Amino acid sequence: MQNSKVKILSTEILSDNWYTLRKITYEYLQPDGSWQVQNREAYDRGNGATILLYNTTSKTVILTRQFRLPTYINGNVVRHLATFP
Repeated sequence: MQNSKVKILSTEILSDNWYTLRKITYEYLQPDGSWQVQNREAYDRGNGATILLYNTTSKTVILTRQFRLPTYINGNVVRHLATFP
């Protein structure tokens, strides 16, 4: 997996009971060109699914575009994903 805007610094297994819980420390390239160190805890529960709610009156849905670390460490190299709040 390779993404020029993300650098994985370390991965630590916190729990390996029901699912694997990892603490990941990584650097994320900000729009101004600086690198920001971030930490996330992510369960490895495989790929997921969601329900998309549709407003029939306004004929709209709400999407959020954001970096998602768990899907990145599962091999998705797309910088941002459209997610459903």
